[in-house]
Amino acid sequence: MNRVDTIEALEALYDAPVPASLTKVATRMTPLYRQWIEAARFVVLSTVGPEGTDGSPRGDDGPVVRIVDERTLWLPDWRGNNRIDSLRNIVRDGRVSLMFMVPGSTNVVRVNGRAVLTADPEVTGSFEQRGQHPKLVIVVTLDEMYFQCAKAIMRSGLWTRGDDSALVPSAGQFIKEQDRGFDGETYDATYPEYAKTRMW
Repeated sequence: MNRVDTIEALEALYDAPVPASLTKVATRMTPLYRQWIEAARFVVLSTVGPEGTDGSPRGDDGPVVRIVDERTLWLPDWRGNNRIDSLRNIVRDGRVSLMFMVPGSTNVVRVNGRAVLTADPEVTGSFEQRGQHPKLVIVVTLDEMYFQCAKAIMRSGLWTRGDDSALVPSAGQFIKEQDRGFDGETYDATYPEYAKTRMW
């Protein structure tokens, strides 16, 4: 394998950045980026810690984050599986990236910045879904944001090629692969009803 292990070798393989890829970067929330973020119900939160990296999908039935001001986003930590990998990372290393997607759009918006966690009752209490409040809110300070070139979603046909879920294993099958005694069929059959009361 011919490893590329220096910046010089890497840059020799590519042309100079497309000028628009640099001028599109914002260091604060602009009106158009605000419009995008407020339309996004789904985001991938990326964090880094001593054990490595973590990418965590986050979703809501309205805006997935709250824009507090031109540099601050609040992301509520709704109920999940309690692994808290991303939260552990943020406690130890505040660097985060957010990748927002809007169904049907071929663009993606990325935010890079720093995060802290808060359990302040006034902050957590300001979020409510079906009578529930998050235990924590992730407070992101925005360093830079920009939209991502549309080619990745266009190549993959992410929003246009239909439902491919029949081609992939179920959650129950994944667990059973690691634990042969696990009843994956029952898990898959009962999970939708189980999850309905545990979304928030």
